[in-house]
Amino acid sequence: MATTFVWSGRTRQGEMQKGELVAKSREEAIAQLRKQNILATSVQPKAAERKFGLPGFGGGVGDKDIVIFTRQFSTMIDAGLPLVQCLEILSNQTENKTLAKTIGLVRADVESGATYADALRKYPKVFDDLYVNMVAAGEAGGILDTILNRLAKHIEKAMKLKKEIKSAMVYPGVIVSVAVIVIGVLMVWVIPIFASMFTDFGGVLPLPTRIVMAASGFMQHNILWLVLGAGAALYGVKRWYGTEGGRKLVDRYALGVPVLGDLIRKAAVAKFTRTLGTLISSGVPILEGLSIVAKTAGNKTVEQALITARQSISEGKTFSEPLGQSGVFPPMVVQMIAVGETTGALDAMLSKIADFYDDEVDSAVAALTSLLEPMLMVFLGIVIGFIVIAMYLPIFQMGSVVS
Repeated sequence: MATTFVWSGRTRQGEMQKGELVAKSREEAIAQLRKQNILATSVQPKAAERKFGLPGFGGGVGDKDIVIFTRQFSTMIDAGLPLVQCLEILSNQTENKTLAKTIGLVRADVESGATYADALRKYPKVFDDLYVNMVAAGEAGGILDTILNRLAKHIEKAMKLKKEIKSAMVYPGVIVSVAVIVIGVLMVWVIPIFASMFTDFGGVLPLPTRIVMAASGFMQHNILWLVLGAGAALYGVKRWYGTEGGRKLVDRYALGVPVLGDLIRKAAVAKFTRTLGTLISSGVPILEGLSIVAKTAGNKTVEQALITARQSISEGKTFSEPLGQSGVFPPMVVQMIAVGETTGALDAMLSKIADFYDDEVDSAVAALTSLLEPMLMVFLGIVIGFIVIAMYLPIFQMGSVVS
């Protein structure tokens, strides 16, 4: 396994230099320095650094980092720089430390005789199957720079699609979170003050007031259990969704939810067609491409439909027929894929479908946002309005008694 070494040495001109390099052994590190006309005076393995931070924050490699690396690498390859030199330059200038270290390890593997694709395959958390298989196709066809450019464009479009879907969920999520906090504060701290005042006043309180006071008393005395129960419920749902059966059930019903299901379906079609079209146009066999696409579908129902389609092709049948029978994909998509199969231009047809459904996702996001906003406002208005009216009813009663 490759290791990072810290070295210091002297050049032929007598100048002292120091730095870091990646090698499989100390002897290999010294040999690398010798090739650079540096006489090593010290070569030691780099001490492991302790990293402090919250789990899941920092230290990861994002899509944006991969896009920048891929575009820079493509430009260097197109300019005629050797593969190892490109990797060395990028490992030194990449800002993301995790990616920089990974590139250094990949460079060491390539320098040892491995292909670039095989070297990338060792780091699946950074370079997924789609990336590795397209690189392998590019190496085999001698068009690595073209493939890398295509990969960068594909990742950018996938990032745009993901961002649009997330943006549709942010606003409703923020509104609901703020509403829950406001209602919680009212019920636990504000309502009890009114409740003690009404109790001292005596008399029979209106029914809405009694309902709100009972709910407030329950929340006040069981707040810890309610928080723990909500946390346990969320954890249980997450664990259940992580199971094969749970995810299949949720993903199947999610496609049938009004408006939201339409967005999920269109996003899945855009992602599947864009990825498969990119793979096929890059020279990856369709059976291998479908295996990769199915794993990254993001929805178990869509994944199962693609696996069935792959089985159909392996048996010598068409690609479009099982897609139509699945009931997951819109008829237009199935018909366009059938035309692409017949004309031998499946990759081009898939790209056209992806472009169309990218626009459809934009429309679906806008429709979902425009529908959720008034629904949330009406719901919150009813809940908070009921609490306010329930608290003011006894005050109106006191006013009428006094008058």
